[in-house]
Amino acid sequence: MLPKNTSRVPRKLLDIESHPQEGWEVSTSTPQVGATVHSVEGFAKVVRILGKVTDGTRLLELKIVDRDGPSFFAATSNVLQEQDGDS
Repeated sequence: MLPKNTSRVPRKLLDIESHPQEGWEVSTSTPQVGATVHSVEGFAKVVRILGKVTDGTRLLELKIVDRDGPSFFAATSNVLQEQDGDS
């Protein structure tokens, strides 16, 4: 789990590409509400889909699936989505 004060965390650790996960990939397509994605904090469910961010992807409200705590926000471009089995 990342510390609350992210000013002391190297920026690279906040980028999902530094946390590869086999079978998961960064995608610009927006996941559905209720879908499971992989964030830098772990596996999370999409609670809401909000407006667009500067890179053109959508802002997601996420909730970690295996522990209690507040929801948090991430851009679609900074979460991993499960790869399709036919690709």
